[in-house]
Amino acid sequence: MTTTASPVPEDIPENVPDHIPEPGGPVDAGPPDKAAAAARPVRLIHTEATTEIPVHLLFRDAPEPAPVRLSPAVVTRRPDEGAQNTAERPRPPAVPRIDPELVERPGRVLPGLAGVLAGMCGAAGCVATSWWAGVLPSPLPGTFGPAGLGPARWAAYAGAGALALFGFGGLARGRTGRAWVLGLFGRYRGTVRRTGLLWVNPLLLRRRVDVRLRHWRGEPMRAADRSGVALRVTVLVVWRVRDTARATLSVEDHEAYLRACVEAALVRVPVAAPGAGKGAVEAAQDALTRLVAADTAPVGVEVFAVRPVRVEYAPEVAAAMHRRRIAALDAQHRASVLGSVVDSVEDTVTRLTMRGLVELDDYERKVLVKDLTVAFCAGRGEAGP
Repeated sequence: MTTTASPVPEDIPENVPDHIPEPGGPVDAGPPDKAAAAARPVRLIHTEATTEIPVHLLFRDAPEPAPVRLSPAVVTRRPDEGAQNTAERPRPPAVPRIDPELVERPGRVLPGLAGVLAGMCGAAGCVATSWWAGVLPSPLPGTFGPAGLGPARWAAYAGAGALALFGFGGLARGRTGRAWVLGLFGRYRGTVRRTGLLWVNPLLLRRRVDVRLRHWRGEPMRAADRSGVALRVTVLVVWRVRDTARATLSVEDHEAYLRACVEAALVRVPVAAPGAGKGAVEAAQDALTRLVAADTAPVGVEVFAVRPVRVEYAPEVAAAMHRRRIAALDAQHRASVLGSVVDSVEDTVTRLTMRGLVELDDYERKVLVKDLTVAFCAGRGEAGP
């Protein structure tokens, strides 16, 4: 058995009575010294021992605190507050990442006259080389030496022919509303928007791009109004290619990309239902135009307007609305027929009673009203279509 040592005052007498009075019980009268000794705390466990603590352990110097390296304080938010701010803060729209160096820049071209002159010089060189080789008859025989094709004449032929090919092969015609995107071994080398006769390096790959204003009308696409009712929307998009480099090298099919962007915008923007006011229609058009323009701007396509030209309810919604409309018309017709029958019965009974033709008690009046109602309703049903 393990015992604990608890400090006990030294002035407690060694002779402690075996009987300790309970609190609230009678206290035996005795000498005042014995009463004071009884009021002091006593050892409840007789086997406990008192141990003395050395004085030098109580007053020894505390070690100096070790230096603590402080880290910069970071103020954190509460979980609820952070979640609330994250929910309220709008997320930035996802924008496609395009190579920043892929930007339209003017390509290096020369006027067409330079190409024509170079081609003519090459052709003239070929004719002169043939004359020199004796292939063509010379009016002055022996002037250019003996006939025949030597290395020098072959070199002259090659140089003149290459000049003619480069001169005439690089001629191109620039048109209004069209542009040339130039590339060399898969690298973008510039865009030509000039018109007229031009000379372009024949080694460059040329891609024709239409930069005119274009209209695209897609097929009916799914949409919804502010109440969540399914709609079918046909959209007209007015657009053009603004950056030929990005539009040609970043997107393969412009119309397919426009269709995807329009479908994504229709999911996020409620479309005005058929028969809505002019303000709601214009608000939907502006919202669609902003979203589609923001999605197509990074790829070099500029969108001017996105207009829903045809809005109709989905087939299943249209069928349900048609049935509801038919039911409403039927209920309205029945209410009008019932109202006219009740008015006729009331008029008939009132006239018979006021003129004294019949004297009716309550039971007979009820029977007459019932018979007249049945008769008038049957007549209405036979007269109807």
